Amino acid sequence: MSASARNLTIAFFALLAFAAVSPMLFQGVRFPQWLEIVIGGLMSGVLYSLVALGLVLIFKASGVFNFAQGAMVLFAALTLVKLMDHMPLVAALAVTLVVMVALAWLVERLVLRPLVNQEGIVLFMATLGVAYFLNGFGQIVWGADVFTLDVGMPKEPKILLDKMFEGGILVSMEDVVAALIAALLVASLAIFFQKTSTGRALRAVADDHQAAQSIGIPLNRIWVIVWSVAGMVALVAGVVWGSKLGVQFSLQQVALKALPVVILGGFTSIPGAIVGGLLIGLGEKLSEVYLGPLFGGGIENWFAYVLALVFLLFRPEGLFGEKIIDRV
Repeated sequence: MSASARNLTIAFFALLAFAAVSPMLFQGVRFPQWLEIVIGGLMSGVLYSLVALGLVLIFKASGVFNFAQGAMVLFAALTLVKLMDHMPLVAALAVTLVVMVALAWLVERLVLRPLVNQEGIVLFMATLGVAYFLNGFGQIVWGADVFTLDVGMPKEPKILLDKMFEGGILVSMEDVVAALIAALLVASLAIFFQKTSTGRALRAVADDHQAAQSIGIPLNRIWVIVWSVAGMVALVAGVVWGSKLGVQFSLQQVALKALPVVILGGFTSIPGAIVGGLLIGLGEKLSEVYLGPLFGGGIENWFAYVLALVFLLFRPEGLFGEKIIDRV
């Protein structure tokens, strides 16, 4: 069994064990209620994974931690919601995608290209500057109001399995639709990376920049493609989160929750972003409901960061990250 498969197996069974043991630690826990919490946690985890995917894609191809990913999510959502005032949803989505690709091209041309071969901290600070620029530019153009984004996602929850369990299980259909969209996006990205020549070139660049350039792979073009894909991911995340929470400037804080996700899964692993998101989403929901009363509540706000800290101490490369071996 490969290391990635072994890590996936460990994470899967750890996820199941945590979900199964949690209700046993407390008295008076109803099974339907526990299942509602588990489903809600997994759905939230999928949404966290959407943002984490953008971070992983850019880090794999360029070695840059893109602090601007949250600002890109907000920028995409704001662009879409304002365009929908003047055109149908499908047309607004298409135009927003073009805007995000244009943004990717500008970032590569004006920010990344002049900083080729610079230290990682320099590139990180550059993405920090991009994030603040997008925030300020967004406020100048659209203002700081909260916008409602209606893309047709169902808002009313449904009660399922009411004949099997007393009272049934209350499920948010909006979260279900969001999870299906995320799963479709992940599957599409997996096919793109594995089956297309461009996807293979992206993986080659991720493995070794200099070797990829030596066989004729244009690094600058690859970076534009990666940032464009990250922009597309930001658009999907912006649609989902904007529909769920409203389009507002606090939306970019979702990216902060994506940071523990990539720490758990590994900065270079797309499957790790998915598994890490599920672990974070499920863990914070179970902890808030079952451990929150013991600590006065609020665990959901800091659980992900404490878990990320534990991983940094004992397994800094994450579940699926490449282990760095220093030879002396």
